[in-house]
Amino acid sequence: MLDNNKKLETNILNSVVGYKEAALKKEELENKGSNFKEEKGLVRQKINSLHPKRLKLRIEEIRVDTVSTKTLKIVSVDGNKLPPFQAGQYINLFVSLLGVLTARPYSISSSPKDLNSYELTIKRAEGGFVSPYLLDDVKVGQEFESSGPMGSFHHNPLFHGFDLVFLAGGSGIAPAMSMLKSFLASDKDFRFHIIYSNSYEDDVIFIDELRALASVHQNFILTEFLSRQVSPNFKGYRGRLDFKTLQTLLQNAPSKMYYVCGPTPFNEHVGKLLSELGVKSGRILIESNGPPPRPDTMEGWPNSVLPTKEVKVKVGDHQTFLAKVGEPLLNSLERNGYFTENACRSGECSLCRVKLKSGKVFSPPEAKIRKSDKKFGWIHSCVAFPVTDIEIQL
Repeated sequence: MLDNNKKLETNILNSVVGYKEAALKKEELENKGSNFKEEKGLVRQKINSLHPKRLKLRIEEIRVDTVSTKTLKIVSVDGNKLPPFQAGQYINLFVSLLGVLTARPYSISSSPKDLNSYELTIKRAEGGFVSPYLLDDVKVGQEFESSGPMGSFHHNPLFHGFDLVFLAGGSGIAPAMSMLKSFLASDKDFRFHIIYSNSYEDDVIFIDELRALASVHQNFILTEFLSRQVSPNFKGYRGRLDFKTLQTLLQNAPSKMYYVCGPTPFNEHVGKLLSELGVKSGRILIESNGPPPRPDTMEGWPNSVLPTKEVKVKVGDHQTFLAKVGEPLLNSLERNGYFTENACRSGECSLCRVKLKSGKVFSPPEAKIRKSDKKFGWIHSCVAFPVTDIEIQL
């Protein structure tokens, strides 16, 4: 029995990116011994290759997915393979646009088994700054920089198991597609159920591919929802996902692992439904989705402050500039020539934090700001909305 448990543990660990290679290297060193002078620097070199701070990328192919979405296939400029990633993770794409250096996180929609390229599936954001540029102006051959793959939104075989449900809204299907491709290419005994919600039938990303895969793989289930334009031939559910329908779709709901990715209202709605079904929070992984587009509609927003109001932002001993209350502080900083390291732009990673020396900011309740940051006056600029004149320190 002990041997069987050991084999099971080894099989699960082998599915973790990089584990098998590390185990083989450890065994080699144990068998042959090591001249540590020769090995010096190899650990750092290996870490840098797996988790680089910056990647130089080139657009190799652009595919039109829907009326509002394209997929950019990107490769390394130097021709080498790209760093490994976990299905569900993202890269932060750096863009210089209209004199502003900014960045946006995009989930990788391709399989982690293929490191010759990454695929980024990008949907046009209403009123967006970067997505229209990427969809309308970017050409094949154009080069960009990005971060390495990052993010905690991914399948963890050690803790999540293989009875999985992914609830996707719109472009939230991108990380789900990466997970699906990864599972189908593995030898694991998995069950993957994608519940996919969209508004318009002509704007459903990957739908033909998803339907084709569901028709030939018994362990992959696809359930479709359309809330607005629905043709007579549509065979899925009509309207919004609700408690009764979700209860019907999910047998023994509390035992499964759930991934949720979509617009913020969708994420909040689905999270509430799963909680009502008795699913514990530890079995629900919700991907952050950027700052709220209308912070003034959220709980805690000061009633007397209009989002169009402008306030003064003083940056240490440097300049003072005007910022709109309804815009994240990070955006205002970038537009005024200040680039602070960032990644998720959702209040999760904390890379963009700055010190608030005076004044008040509003941060949405779901922003994952650490207690220590709150205690010592650090704010996450990507989800901080200045509601008074403020002074900050970068």
